[in-house]
Amino acid sequence: MAKLREEYKKFLEDIEKNLKNKEDLEYVKVRFSMFVDKVIDEMDMLIDYKTQTMKDLEEKQKEIDEKMNKMQQIIDNIEKDIYSEDGFDFEIICPYCDNQFVIDVDEDKTEVECPVCNNIIELDWSGDVEEDSECNGSCSGCHGCDEEQEKKENKQDNNSSNSKENREENNDDDM
Repeated sequence: MAKLREEYKKFLEDIEKNLKNKEDLEYVKVRFSMFVDKVIDEMDMLIDYKTQTMKDLEEKQKEIDEKMNKMQQIIDNIEKDIYSEDGFDFEIICPYCDNQFVIDVDEDKTEVECPVCNNIIELDWSGDVEEDSECNGSCSGCHGCDEEQEKKENKQDNNSSNSKENREENNDDDM
């Protein structure tokens, strides 16, 4: 601003030297003063606008920072859940006594003891379900296996009686 004032003074001095007519000099001074006032008003408005814009930007940046902090907390919690050193809990239902209990996931363990009936339960961490595995119906926690076993026995009985009838028919034909 100091340079602007200095230039303003130089301009007025130059005008006073070069204009000899007092009326013309006074007219130019008034008009120039009005022009400078307009320029200063415009500059003030521009400065106010820039100041307000900066405040708005700072406020928006503050909101963005708060959102980023919340997002970082969420990410930290997700990482904590995923990579927790405590491991994961795994729910077991004892096939012998139907007791439900929780163990930590430890893929090195191949068996666990039921805390109620003390039977040993084999663990398979592969996630593969054996299709050929058959229930022998001897566990007390088994539901529905008895029906499957009965169906298999009935099917075997039907096959046995069908093969017996076929043998008798074949014997009758031979006679």
